[in-house]
Amino acid sequence: MIARTAIQAWCSVQHSIKGKATSLDIAHLAGVSQPTVSRALRGSPMVNEDTRRRILAIAEQLHYKVDKNASNLRTQHTGTLALLFFEDPTPDESAINPFFLSMLGSITRACALHGYDLLISFQNLSTDWQADYADSKKADGLILLGYGDYLQSRVRLEKLQQQGIRFVRWGAALPGQPGVSIGCDNFQGGHDMAAHLIAQGRRRIAFLGHASAHYPEFQERHRGVCAALDAAGLQHEAALQVDAETSEQSGYDAARTLLARGVAFDAVFGASDLIAIGAMKALREAGLRIPEQVAVAGFDDIPLAGFVTPALSTVQQDTRQAGMLLVDALLQQLHGQPVDSQTIPVTLALRGSTHCG
Repeated sequence: MIARTAIQAWCSVQHSIKGKATSLDIAHLAGVSQPTVSRALRGSPMVNEDTRRRILAIAEQLHYKVDKNASNLRTQHTGTLALLFFEDPTPDESAINPFFLSMLGSITRACALHGYDLLISFQNLSTDWQADYADSKKADGLILLGYGDYLQSRVRLEKLQQQGIRFVRWGAALPGQPGVSIGCDNFQGGHDMAAHLIAQGRRRIAFLGHASAHYPEFQERHRGVCAALDAAGLQHEAALQVDAETSEQSGYDAARTLLARGVAFDAVFGASDLIAIGAMKALREAGLRIPEQVAVAGFDDIPLAGFVTPALSTVQQDTRQAGMLLVDALLQQLHGQPVDSQTIPVTLALRGSTHCG
């Protein structure tokens, strides 16, 4: 073994020349190659125990610390997952859908459970975000929450897939889609809430939210509403559907558009809670009583849903399970395991906005 005084002398000379010690310095003093030092510091079984101990002892005496960034560049493994929030129209400056914020806790816990760090990043949909993350190597894989217009985002998702970037998104499982998605049963949620409204005596249910392939989650919720109406022998008129994005303002504007059309309705189903909450304001301004004259329901069960007056009936998504499944699906991809898109069940959270008396 090299004497401590010899190492101290070496360290003194090297420090005066170039600063902190390197793995090459350790290799010189230990009489081994630099790759052997790297393997020993990583705990590789390819290095015998005596050599490993000698290398670790020298590294300690030289106060050597592993450069994690350099190590990660060599191994192409960062030990980090990236969570990308995409902009949503909000009344404040956050531009983040509160439903996605409710997933953050479970995603963070799931990452910690698997020994991964979580990088959280806000992305503007107008930027070339997919190229930025493909080139930066900041994370081993991506979790995408909120991607805007699906038909526009699909091109970028396809680029990620072509570049070999591992990713998973929260959203509907669609035929031929790029990558893996975890989402709720939007169709069943729309169907079950509409069936509840029909059971409450409602016959003309308006739907506020986009109902096209550009927004497949909303489209599936609308299909579920139509299926429930068909099963009850009721009509679903085109005039009772108004496009809306996920915000209170969009829900308010959509409800005003609905009122201006002059069509009769006795229930409003918002494609999200924020849409439904905005609609409630417009209905009250029009002098309509909720739920006596118009029942109102939403989708998501964000925390605010239980605090509006009357409390909002809504379709509840299990955000805890969703967060765990998103992380699990991404890690399975990183480990080379097959993984399929998944759809999780929903439940109804029934409150005062759909119940009279």
